[in-house]
Amino acid sequence: MCQLENNIMPIKHLVSFDELLKKYEKQLTGDDSFLAATAKRILDSQQGYPELRDGFTDFTLLEKYKDVIDHILQDTFTDALSTNEIKVATLPYRDVIIKSTKRFQQIIKDAGEEYTPEMRSLGDGMDYIMGCVVILNFHYGFKFDFSRPYFYDIPDSQGVMRHYRILYNADFIDIIPTAKSKEITQADVDELLENPNDVELWMSKIPPESFISKGFVIANLFDVTAEQSISEIKSKLISKNDFHQANFMEELQETFKSFFKLPNIKVGFASYDARSDKFEEIVGLSFKSFLLHGMDNLNCKVALCQESYNKLIKDNSYFTITDVDRYVEKNGGMEPYTALKEQNIKSAIFAPLAYNGKLLAVLEVVSEKKGVLNGVNAQKLDDIMPFIVSAVVRTKNEENNRIDAIIQNECTSVHSSVYWKFQEEAKRFMADELEGRPAIFKEIVFKDVYPLFGQIDIKDSSKARNLAIQRDLMIQLSEVSSVLTMAYKKWNLPIYEELIFRVNNHLESIKEMLYTNSEQAIFDFVKDEVSPVFEHLKKADDTIEKYILAYESKIDMGTGSYYDHRKNYDESVTLINKKLSAVIDKRQESAQEMYPHYYERYKTDGVEHNLYIGESISENLVYNNLYLNNLRLWQLQVMCEMENVHYALKPELPVPLDATSLILVYNTSLSIRFRMDEKQFDVDGTYNARYEVIKKRIDKSFIKGTEERLTKKGMLSIVYSQKKDELEYLRYIKFLKSKGCFTDKIEIVELEGLQGVSGLKAIRAEILYKKDKVSEKTYTYDDLMETLKE
Repeated sequence: MCQLENNIMPIKHLVSFDELLKKYEKQLTGDDSFLAATAKRILDSQQGYPELRDGFTDFTLLEKYKDVIDHILQDTFTDALSTNEIKVATLPYRDVIIKSTKRFQQIIKDAGEEYTPEMRSLGDGMDYIMGCVVILNFHYGFKFDFSRPYFYDIPDSQGVMRHYRILYNADFIDIIPTAKSKEITQADVDELLENPNDVELWMSKIPPESFISKGFVIANLFDVTAEQSISEIKSKLISKNDFHQANFMEELQETFKSFFKLPNIKVGFASYDARSDKFEEIVGLSFKSFLLHGMDNLNCKVALCQESYNKLIKDNSYFTITDVDRYVEKNGGMEPYTALKEQNIKSAIFAPLAYNGKLLAVLEVVSEKKGVLNGVNAQKLDDIMPFIVSAVVRTKNEENNRIDAIIQNECTSVHSSVYWKFQEEAKRFMADELEGRPAIFKEIVFKDVYPLFGQIDIKDSSKARNLAIQRDLMIQLSEVSSVLTMAYKKWNLPIYEELIFRVNNHLESIKEMLYTNSEQAIFDFVKDEVSPVFEHLKKADDTIEKYILAYESKIDMGTGSYYDHRKNYDESVTLINKKLSAVIDKRQESAQEMYPHYYERYKTDGVEHNLYIGESISENLVYNNLYLNNLRLWQLQVMCEMENVHYALKPELPVPLDATSLILVYNTSLSIRFRMDEKQFDVDGTYNARYEVIKKRIDKSFIKGTEERLTKKGMLSIVYSQKKDELEYLRYIKFLKSKGCFTDKIEIVELEGLQGVSGLKAIRAEILYKKDKVSEKTYTYDDLMETLKE
């Protein structure tokens, strides 16, 4: 049972119940007679066994005094909870079992006679160092975070490996120095902290067995198999080299068994080629496909039935088969059921691996038992699908340069300001991998950063878009009606008259307002009803054919519809976004030189940006809130410049769209976390999520007590909640007004409460537009201070 008996540790462990018995001695003199009686029975039971208090290292005495120990621990291990709790009385970081619950005993029994409980090691020497950290905290009074997780890896009765995390309760233990212990100074501690992996140094400062731990601990075990399986799957898929190892698929199968808690499952993959609509074998890797059933490739409509085809290929949703044999009988030998039955598969889950709405591959999880894989446990895959998708994307593009200059320019990637952090983690990950240690890519988090958000939004973009669609549809329907009228006059067929009637009905329906389903309904009508008739008319009459060809020349091949006003609208939006993005991207270069900060920019119906600044983002620079103030002033100037660029651009646009601008001021620091599945930073934590809520809803807010929207053409809206923010931005506006950015018109308004958010106010400052070229000079916070001195 004691696998670590001969390991060198700084603490010599004595099994003792002295601390627990002292608690009972206090109860003996307490006011609660019931507790006092219980305490008396327990204290009486240990009389005559002084070694139970003094402590012992001979673990054979645990069996000798088993009945007495059970009596002493009866409150700690209540029989009522014994079949539910996984709990053990033990020694710190040792595999000695003093007493355990019935559930723990059953877990050990299910693991088999040859299994001996053994904690997962932290690594060579780390157990010793962890013991030293405990001594530094509890004896010497230093405060170090030593909360490293410990685990038991125990197979269940079916052979599936289960993982249990250990949480210790150290209420019943005391740490006592021996003659070997040394005095520890702050200089010693500093040296140890500078050399966290130098075991020999730690042994010289805190020698082996220089302390005694007298007592015992309660180890509570929690089943974390699902979490551990997700972590292992994530690590395997992140590791590029793992894919090419001969045992990769075998190890992945074992991890999936733990994940699903099922012993008889297998995992396969089928690559998907959208161009040919075929499933293909993943060449060069040890992946088997149960859908392909030994073939190199197979047409999806041959490999799948209509239902499975729709779910996997069209909808990108899970397809589950709980009973293959029943489906074979029900569908008359249709695929994929017949191929699965030939492979002795009884139940299966097929999960589409899609990226940006495009199917890349299908994950296959199969079992030789019916019903064990089903629509319920298929949902567990939601937790790991992002990691699998990321791995498949990487594998499919392995031979190409996945990120070229154009993608770098057009898509959000790891920003240069935070690249150093990713580089550090990647180096650590690779080092672990090369040295054979478990390689896990840790999440990237930046704490205590200040957010800045701004957007320039196209005013009434939905109305403008709908108006463009409405005009295009009306022109298209009018031309369709003209052609059909010519055909009716020539042949006088009632069917042409009926079609003209329906065309006119559609025209009438969108004359005043375009409804949500109008565009699709008209598109379907033209495609299914009008186009076949036009194909016939082109063959029937040369004159009508010319009119139809003229009509078709105006139809956009991409949309299948008339595309004139919409084209003007789309080109206007694209041009606005391109010009405004170019302004802020260029200004960012100088802003980064002032102080490094994270920057991301998105194009929607307008341009919005996020900035995060703080000491954790800058690699080596000292941070001061002066840099936050400077960035806020910079943002204000750039927003004014972008407004001026739009003002100059507007007369050149095919559709003269207006724009509104907004800045959100948030004076509380928060944390951002890089999410590996989404490949982007998100605000971290429930409390910090309030910032994201405000961001998403603020531009739709109204001024309190009115029907007027906050954002207004020609004015920059600055939303805030604190008085000091108001004073700060009024100071900036006054300064920039002297530089020709704003007029004298400034408003301070209260906003109607948003869902879950209240107490917001806004400054609305009228922008001074310039007809000449906009100045490229930006002013710093120091410039502001100098101006205020004058």
